[in-house]
Amino acid sequence: MHPTDTTPTTAPVRKPRMEWLDAMRGFTMILVVAYHVAQMGFLQPVKQSSSLSFLVLFRMPLFFFVSGFLAYKAQMTWSAETLWQLVVKKVRIQMVPTIVFFLFAAAVLYPHFGAAVESNLHSPTKGGYWFTLVLLYMFLIYYPFAYLESKLKRPSWVPITLLFVASLAVYETCFMPHHFWWADGYRKHMPTTLLHDTSLIQLMKYLPFFLFGNIVRRYWDKAQRVMDSQWFFPLITVVVIFCTLDTLKWHTLRMAWANLPYTLSKFLLLTIVVMYFRHYAEYFTQYTIVGRSLQYIGRRTLDIYLIHFLFLPNLPAVGAFFKENGHNFAIDTTLSILIALVVIAFCIITSNILRISPLFRKYLFGRS
Repeated sequence: MHPTDTTPTTAPVRKPRMEWLDAMRGFTMILVVAYHVAQMGFLQPVKQSSSLSFLVLFRMPLFFFVSGFLAYKAQMTWSAETLWQLVVKKVRIQMVPTIVFFLFAAAVLYPHFGAAVESNLHSPTKGGYWFTLVLLYMFLIYYPFAYLESKLKRPSWVPITLLFVASLAVYETCFMPHHFWWADGYRKHMPTTLLHDTSLIQLMKYLPFFLFGNIVRRYWDKAQRVMDSQWFFPLITVVVIFCTLDTLKWHTLRMAWANLPYTLSKFLLLTIVVMYFRHYAEYFTQYTIVGRSLQYIGRRTLDIYLIHFLFLPNLPAVGAFFKENGHNFAIDTTLSILIALVVIAFCIITSNILRISPLFRKYLFGRS
């Protein structure tokens, strides 16, 4: 017998899963639901809340960062067929459940179905269901880019860097009201436009964070060395404190061409969250209650996102109470998160019931 006949075959070695990343995604999902509890359930305006104005700085940027981080596949063999399969799969996973739950929410949560559908379709946030649509846009940009990038003779950091810089330049236009009519703060009346009807304005605001996550994943070893250096965390902590204070309170560093403190506060705050979960990774494994719970929520983010609007409370008196009696960051945030956990529990129960059907599991939640 030939020696090779007795040699056992071995499966390719898979890199261990980053459990802290799943936990961080679960943490971010909790913040998303808590934000909607406060904003839609308590009717707290962002500027009047003691916590929303701060949490909103890194809540959605962090979500898109994780999506970009996971989108990079170092071992992917790109071909035209692979590109097409990925695009078709993402369209199905992102759009089918979004359309279904968008229409169902319009029928259940609003007094007039037709008026609700029309109004939400003309809104860039689509009644809350903009995230999956905008994430699809990002994949439709990134996948062709990655395919073309794979055709280069040698790997290079230049293409992804240029794409990131271009996205950041477009992002900054969203905060230049004197020059661009789609910018926040633009005072003149404008009719409904393509950018808002298609939610492309949301793509412009969040694509840089997706690409930032992708770049960090590409150069993860180098990124970890930077995070572990003695100077990095103290430096960004000092910078983010000043940027956040200016963004929320001082408003002294506004520039005509860019809102630099606002931009830096978003990137640096999400970086601090990433560093926290990575540094304390042993607390977010399957061997801890917190780790298991956050990872479970992190693996069900699509389900929770699609369903949670149906279970948001209607408690405007809470928002009125906070407005009348003053705000407290700890109480404001804790109450929103506690109710968010109850909402998430109902979402998971509903998801588990729907997942009994293989058809629902595939087309509503993207699981075969």
